[in-house]
Amino acid sequence: MQFTYQARDTGGRIRNGELAANNVDEASRMLRQEGLYLLRIDEATRVTQAQFSKLFRRRVSRNEIIYLTSQLAVLVDAGVPLSEAIEGLAKQNENPTLKSVLTQVQKQVESGDDLSTALKRHPRHFDATYVNLIKASEASGTLAQMLDRIATQSRSELETRQKVQGALLYPGAMLLMCIGVSIFLLIYVFPKLMPMFETKQIQIPVPTLVMMTISDILIHHWYWVAIGCTLIVAGCVYVQKQTWGRLGLDWLWLHSPILGPMLKKVILGRNLKTLAITINAGVPVLQSLELTAAVSNNRLYERSWNEIGQLVTTGKQIHEALSGNLLFPSTVQQMIASGEATGKLGVILEKVSLYYERETANAIKSATTLIEPLMVFLMGGVIGSIALAMLLPIFKLSSGAH
Repeated sequence: MQFTYQARDTGGRIRNGELAANNVDEASRMLRQEGLYLLRIDEATRVTQAQFSKLFRRRVSRNEIIYLTSQLAVLVDAGVPLSEAIEGLAKQNENPTLKSVLTQVQKQVESGDDLSTALKRHPRHFDATYVNLIKASEASGTLAQMLDRIATQSRSELETRQKVQGALLYPGAMLLMCIGVSIFLLIYVFPKLMPMFETKQIQIPVPTLVMMTISDILIHHWYWVAIGCTLIVAGCVYVQKQTWGRLGLDWLWLHSPILGPMLKKVILGRNLKTLAITINAGVPVLQSLELTAAVSNNRLYERSWNEIGQLVTTGKQIHEALSGNLLFPSTVQQMIASGEATGKLGVILEKVSLYYERETANAIKSATTLIEPLMVFLMGGVIGSIALAMLLPIFKLSSGAH
């Protein structure tokens, strides 16, 4: 069988490729032998007519996975056999894609596979962190508790993501409105006033001349504007797909005046929570650090966690590896040092992550409070400049008439 994969090498770089293997487990083992950490693997097949419809299958939302995990936790805790619990959830599920996934998982569990092994075959829906936590709970016999904990954590992360998106949605909507109003004024209002000024023998002010030029470009040379916007968007997409581009963009986001502090707290809270859950679940420290890096969603933090993991392999403790890293506040380093010294690292990390969850909520509220007046000021400045450019010649005509 042929498989396509996405993996991370020891240097933290993402690698994509294909390989031939008898099954997913063999393919995963081959990649590990090459020093690659598997992120995603899929069977590479040709798209036949029977498979064509699968390309347009309904996607599985994060909310559906959370609900499924929560329901499975209740059923397992109630003593329902795992295979029967999964079969019941598959039958009552209305999403055909998720129903198909659950049916496959149920058959694999029924045939003797562990739940973690069955879930590992569906990395698109169950990521590495999810699978490893399930695997750790199977070894300790705490599957129901772990499922409930995963559901709670995933729900918390989703709520935080929605709050951040909500904080970014307002300025985005205001910016689009500002651009729309400005284009309307320059294309429809400004040209109607210009003939009146041109018939009068007055010197047109510089701001008005600038707006006249912009208006002329938008009306008579709009295709150049369209080409320019297309090139800018294409350039942004290209830069974002490059490693150096993602690093640069992530650096800019983290160092932006208002959003930067908020994003740092969001990422730190997510990282510390993941590290706490995995360590408390009995996942080895090095693997916990790898999973923590994978959920960062920021290349700078991802690279830092990978470097910390490499230093830990040399015998250093986590707090020693964190020393001097400006991405992690000194208080975090001190708390981790205390946890390692007392042997209660998981408990300490849990408390620190809860602190950052509260700080994240406050940071989002503060960012929203600051962004609103700034966007109003920006809109007022842009639209006011256009209005002033239209009114200046009128003032000049009025003063000349007297």
